[in-house]
Amino acid sequence: MADYTFYTNPMSRGQIARWALHEAGADYDAVIVQWQDKPAAFLAANPMGKVPTLVHHAEDGDRVVTEAAAICLYLAEMHPEAGLLPNDAEMADYYRWTFFAAGPVEQAITSRNFKFEPAAEQEGMAGWGSFERTMKALDSHFSVSKWVCGNRFTMADVYVGSAVDWGLNFGIMPPLPSFVGYAEHCQARPAYKAAKAIDNALIAEMKK
Repeated sequence: MADYTFYTNPMSRGQIARWALHEAGADYDAVIVQWQDKPAAFLAANPMGKVPTLVHHAEDGDRVVTEAAAICLYLAEMHPEAGLLPNDAEMADYYRWTFFAAGPVEQAITSRNFKFEPAAEQEGMAGWGSFERTMKALDSHFSVSKWVCGNRFTMADVYVGSAVDWGLNFGIMPPLPSFVGYAEHCQARPAYKAAKAIDNALIAEMKK
């Protein structure tokens, strides 16, 4: 048995977790979850029925991790030899921008796509404030930093990079030089290419 069972669908946020698994060098078995026929073992692990879901077959028993950001950070902790964890000086940016992407960035992109953005008087209650403020904040960081933690790639870049990659590919995030440059740095990673090749092949097969 592999160290991890990875429940995913190639047309989902599971792409984020697969990239993280490859960056960590983790040994995993993937189980493709069909939207209309979800395996019982998958639903037992995650009653939400959402992918990605990761089951770590650890020595002390199975551990279930859901939510793409949590999976990324968990894998970095479980595989310190991969060098994806932050040092003390990088830790603030590591956590700040990972959860900024998981919260405000995802909410801003989703709300714009679904056309239910808050009115000006509602922005105080919205975690992302507004789409423009969220994009400006992210741009301010990547205008001066190559990676989330400055000049060194960490696991935070898997999650934040996936958010930027997704937003640009769907034409929702503005193609600012900082965003495009950051996405290109991420896309050049060998682990990114390997993970995407797997998911793209699965997608092509599903479309036949």
